[in-house]
Parts: sequence; C-alpha cells; structure tokens
Amino acid sequence: MAIIASRRYASGKASPENQPVTGTPRDELPPHVFDWVGLADPTGEEMDLVRRQFGLHPLAVEDALTPTQMPKVEIYGHQLFIVARTAALIEGENIAYGQTAIFLGRDFVVTVRMGSTRAHTALRDRLESHAERLIEGPDYVAHAILDFIVDGYEPVLDRLEDGVQSLEERAIDTFPEPSTIRRIFRLRRSFRKFTRIVGPMEEVCERLVTTELPTIDPAARVWFRDVLDHVRRTMTRMSMLRETLASIVETAALLEQHRQGDMTRQLAAYAAILAVPTAIAGIYGMNFDYMPELHSKWGYPAVWAVIIAICGGLFLRFRKIGWL
Repeated sequence: MAIIASRRYASGKASPENQPVTGTPRDELPPHVFDWVGLADPTGEEMDLVRRQFGLHPLAVEDALTPTQMPKVEIYGHQLFIVARTAALIEGENIAYGQTAIFLGRDFVVTVRMGSTRAHTALRDRLESHAERLIEGPDYVAHAILDFIVDGYEPVLDRLEDGVQSLEERAIDTFPEPSTIRRIFRLRRSFRKFTRIVGPMEEVCERLVTTELPTIDPAARVWFRDVLDHVRRTMTRMSMLRETLASIVETAALLEQHRQGDMTRQLAAYAAILAVPTAIAGIYGMNFDYMPELHSKWGYPAVWAVIIAICGGLFLRFRKIGWL
C-alpha cells in the first residue's frame, strides 16, 4: 500500500498503537490528539480508503491524484485542502517538479506526494523529537510540511546560481559559443517555468497568513508567515537570476559589437592607407606622354617618397586615435 506512515499523536507524543487506515469512518478524537497519515503516489483504490476513513471531499481527492495542479488553498466544510509544488534538480540543470497535497482537519493531517522524491520521514522524526511543537496540533504540522517543501527550493537555486555565475564570468572574457548561448536560453526557459509553477506558492502562503481559515488557529499564522518569507526570498532570487541571464546576453552582445567595431576601424584605416599608392599608381598607369616627372631621373624615387610619406603619416594618425 502507498501509505508510508500512519501515526496517532497524543499531547505531542506518538501513540504506541498506530492507527492503520481501514477505510471506515472514525470517531472524532479528543483535544490534543490527531492522526498524521502520509501517502506517496497512491492508486485510486488506496486513496479511496483514506477518503472514507477521514471523510475527505471527492473533488479534493481527485485534485490530489492529479500531479499537475497549481498551488492553491481550498475550503471543504471544516477541512482545508492545500496543494504545494516541489522542485528538485535532475541531470545537471533540469528541474523535476512534484506535488504534495495536504488535507487538514481538526484532528488529522493527510499528505499525498505525487512525483516528489523528498520523503517526509526526516521531517516526521524531527517533529517527534519536539513534542512541545506537535502538541500545537495539525496546523503546525501543515506549516512544517510547507516549510520543508519551500526549503527544498534552496539547493535548486544554489546549483543554478553557480551555473549562472560561471556563464557571467565567461561572457566577460569572450563572446559565448553557440553551445553556451543554447544553455543560456535553456536556463531562461527553466526559470520561467519555475516562476509559473512555484510562483503561486506565495499567494497560497499569503492566504494562510492573512485569511481566517478553518482548522488553522490564529496563533499559528506566525509560523505560516515564516514560510511566506522563505517563498518571497526564493522568488526574489529567481528573479535576480533571470535578470542576470538577460544581462549576460546583453553584455555579450555589447562586447561583440565593440570587437566588431574595432575590426571595422582597423580595416577602414588600412583601406585608407592602401588607397594612397593605389591612386598614385593608377594616375601613372594611364600611358600619357606628357606627365610630371615622367622622364625625370628622380621621378620614380620622388613618387615613392611621396607614397611612403603619406602612408606613414596616415599610419601614425590612425595609431594616435586608436584605430590601429
């Protein structure tokens, strides 16, 4: 079965008698007692058992089994349904997205992971070592799960940031190769997709902080505010990375234009220098009998002296203004 863990907590401590999911409705639990059930990639039949056990809304169950939902918060009677998106790097700089759905009731938390490789085992162990936190109830567990998901964005951004910085340093030295340009545009597409998929998490957390919702105690909103801050920092970093990639392209284009301008000025300078002997040779190549210095003993050396003087003057001038 896809149930990874199913535990009952009383006064913040795990009950020695874990409550398995039987698929039959259960009685409401007394205060400070709640169940936490975690599922990973369940089938429809497995999810139906959990639905009957906790009285989950069919529409919410359908959304939980659809791994392409956008982050959202929905109210179903006295229950709250939250969808969060996970992100992890695979094969270099490719980002794989998953989904975690949270069913939150007065005395239960049900999590459904679809396509997410980050299990909640470590999170559950950490929470169980702090009974004073678990005693606050299911809403604190929901906060801890969202915080766990948002913290998972940091390694993704760290790796991408390293790649962007290396691209930025190389772009300053030389014009990017075609493979580098393709990598830049792949990263830009990845960043746009990350913003589109993960961006709504900010709206979800903001609603959990500012809106009165069932099963969430007003005193617990401060915990969700911390998650909101993490999401905002994540989106700010992503926005900065997107701007950096755009600036890399612009900087490379400016450097290439400058390089081409230098080459154009050099070619123009040499063309101007070569134009002098070409013009003079063209004049003396017109086969006229009566031309200055045509029959003079010093005519030939004089013409070469004029050519060298003019070309040398042009060369020094172009060197002075930085064209050569």
